[in-house]
Amino acid sequence: MNILVIGGGAREHALCHALSADPAVGELHCAPGNAGIAAVATTHPVDALDGAAVADLARRLGAGLVVVGPEAPLVAGVADAVRAAGIPVFGPSAEAARLEGSKAFAKEIMAAAGVPTARSYVCVTPAESDAALTAFGPPYVVKDDGLAAGKGVVVTGDIAVARAHARGCDRVVIEEYLDGPEVSLFAVTDGETVLPLQPAQDFKRAHDDDEGPNTGGMGAYTPLPWADPKLTREVLDTVLQPTVDEMRRRGTPFSGLLYAGLALTSRGMRVVEFNARFGDPETQVVLARLRTPLAGLLHAAATGTLADLPPLRWSDGAAVTVVVAAEGYPDAPRAGDPIEGLDEVAAQDAPHAYVLHAGTRLDDAGRVLSAGGRVLSVTATGDDLAQARERAYRAVARIRLTGSHHRTDIAARAAR
Repeated sequence: MNILVIGGGAREHALCHALSADPAVGELHCAPGNAGIAAVATTHPVDALDGAAVADLARRLGAGLVVVGPEAPLVAGVADAVRAAGIPVFGPSAEAARLEGSKAFAKEIMAAAGVPTARSYVCVTPAESDAALTAFGPPYVVKDDGLAAGKGVVVTGDIAVARAHARGCDRVVIEEYLDGPEVSLFAVTDGETVLPLQPAQDFKRAHDDDEGPNTGGMGAYTPLPWADPKLTREVLDTVLQPTVDEMRRRGTPFSGLLYAGLALTSRGMRVVEFNARFGDPETQVVLARLRTPLAGLLHAAATGTLADLPPLRWSDGAAVTVVVAAEGYPDAPRAGDPIEGLDEVAAQDAPHAYVLHAGTRLDDAGRVLSAGGRVLSVTATGDDLAQARERAYRAVARIRLTGSHHRTDIAARAAR
């Protein structure tokens, strides 16, 4: 089976990394890809938001499956265009992707499905926002209703910062603050059957000890030794399956990857947000432990045959990923700097540790340069979290990128 992956970040590199090891995959393509993906897949220039262009490329490549990675193409209807061309596609329709594209819509679905989540107000005027902030009090949680590339959420104790963020958005969701640890849980679904993957935890703040601004994620790990073993079943029964059932009841079935961001609060589990695709950096660690061939899993979701698959298989160990970010990330990331040490990681740390590219490109001389805020994800596996951490940070230490920074505490507390 020939597969085309749409996107060019660390999530897509993780998908291509796993698919390239699957014997069922014939040709592997990625559009537009990045400097790292080019080592495992044939890359193609394409406007990832242009459904007609993506469908045409898939036809020309003889793709038996298209995997749409990022949220923006999904919300733009790229999966719809590929389906209309008669090609199986892993990713929800534009209508179903509103679960991520509109936080207000996600709240509506959760209410209809009886999914536990934070109390909230949808606000469109400054007066409405001020009233909601006053009603909940600090810490203030203000979310841009639409897509914001992982930077649309502000959690702050400063009312001025909260108001400024609200006023900078056309429409916002203001909600109560949820205490307790956060957990990420992915599920693959064909619109009826829902198969949860292994839970993971990511680290949103830029610096150690959860200091600094929110980011798209600075690292992740799995498994979660502190979590209740029944958590995945609880989330499947109370969050994932009811949401998929509600979407199907409305005539807009959701097929693809449904991500639930969860808070384990003192009052029970609550949904923080939904995403309509694999999340970065949790994808890197979850796929590192998946032993079921990925191509067959994604194809079954795209063709409505998930119920026919045997139970998913997982390795017994652990996985940790550490994000190497550019100087100035997340506010004003610097780009164009050469990245050194990648060959050293490949030579000395593989197969237990490897580098997944996010914001990179090749220059005319073939050098790998930084080209985004989160530049690399260094992912490692081990018998336990302590070993996976040690391997990940040993590989990170080999990478040289001027001004770069990374957190040093990914999975540290869980490993202890």
